Amino acid sequence: MFVPLLILIVVLFGLGFVSPLWWVAAAVLVFGAFRYGRDRGVGWGRGSDVGEYRAYRDRRERQDRWDRRYSRQHRARWRREDRRDRERRG
Repeated sequence: MFVPLLILIVVLFGLGFVSPLWWVAAAVLVFGAFRYGRDRGVGWGRGSDVGEYRAYRDRRERQDRWDRRYSRQHRARWRREDRRDRERRG
C-alpha cells in the first residue's frame, strides 16, 4: 500500500507543474496518509506491525484478566462457598 501511494503522490506532484490543483490533491493524499494511517498503526514512519502488536497485546491482557478471574483457585473457593451455603440451608 505504501509504494503505490508514494508513486501516486509523486505523479500528482509532477502534474502540479501543469495545474496547481494537482499539488493540492497530492497534499491531501500526504495529509491523509499521515493522519489516518497513524490511527491504524500504519503510516509513514511506523511499521504495519504496530497495529497488529497492539491488537495482540489487548487480546493477551483480556486473556490474563480472564485467567486471573476464573482460575482453579477461584473455582475451588466458589465450590467451598457453595458447599457451605448448602450445608447451612439444610
